Amino acid sequence: MAKRRGAIRRGGRVSGRSAVLPPSLRAWLGLVAGLAALVVVALGVAYSGHTEPGRVDRWVVDPTADSVGPPWRGVALAVDFLGEPLGAAMLVGAVVTGCLLLRSPRAAVFVVAGPGIAVVTATLLKPLVGRTIHGDDNLSYPSGHTAFLTSLALVVALLVTGRLGIGRTAGTLIVPAAALVAGAAMGWAQVALGAHYPTDVLGGWCTALAVIPATAWLVDRTADRLVERATDAGRRELR
Repeated sequence: MAKRRGAIRRGGRVSGRSAVLPPSLRAWLGLVAGLAALVVVALGVAYSGHTEPGRVDRWVVDPTADSVGPPWRGVALAVDFLGEPLGAAMLVGAVVTGCLLLRSPRAAVFVVAGPGIAVVTATLLKPLVGRTIHGDDNLSYPSGHTAFLTSLALVVALLVTGRLGIGRTAGTLIVPAAALVAGAAMGWAQVALGAHYPTDVLGGWCTALAVIPATAWLVDRTADRLVERATDAGRRELR
């Protein structure tokens, strides 16, 4: 059994700090993912085919017109840019570069796969739900911008938690806090700019919460299998 940078190799499997899903948070995040998926489905069914804000949306703000003026409108546009293709690519590229500099290719894959799958999931859900805002061509549920920024925040929080060896108690505070801050910032921008209803934002936030733990588990499982195969191949060569 050999130690390497906080990870322990056992029978070809790399665990510990190399895992993108910290073992101490797996059960808790699995429960969160399941509940979030239920919320996404419930809201999708409730607002399927709707073209107007619902009662819950009106409690928050009328999202059919721009809700902020200067200088906050500029802030909202800047946050919105982070969810646009160029802004998203810049953010993901910066985090991937950091992972590669730290010699963590598994983490780099997770940074790309996590937000990517979250956005694809949100995109596929839009025509299934069929909720629109400002015209039939503007599908709104769930918010892809919110799903992206929330998922990236979750990914970074999980990677930091795992790399620093943060325990379960601190981890269960840091990870949801990161998701809440990112989701609230992007959600505010989307509603303020009239791009989404508040419930669209909630759906996008929950989409990220549902997708990221599953993606982390898949990345770890795939990486562990590749390590096992490489180890087995090396052993056969030594015989």
